Amino acid sequence: MHVYDVLKRPIVTEKTNAQAGADNQYTFEVDVRANKLQVKDAVETAFSVKVKEVNIVNIPPKKGRYGRLMVTKKSARKKAVVTLAPGNTIQFFEGV
Repeated sequence: MHVYDVLKRPIVTEKTNAQAGADNQYTFEVDVRANKLQVKDAVETAFSVKVKEVNIVNIPPKKGRYGRLMVTKKSARKKAVVTLAPGNTIQFFEGV
């Protein structure tokens, strides 16, 4: 898997903004086939930073509903929380 195929999108919420400021942690949605080493390489390559730690959370598929009769299935996802080494920041998240 290519390093640019691993990261899908950043997750920007109030909680992730607080983690970025206080703990130097950034959250991304990643490909479901990616592992910790691939995520680390992708973040270091894409943003030119030093990664200290990577934690991955698997989010199982869920059933959704539109109206009374339409039942849908939401696909499984994978989230990665990346802790950067002290002194490193990702400028993409600044000012959001």
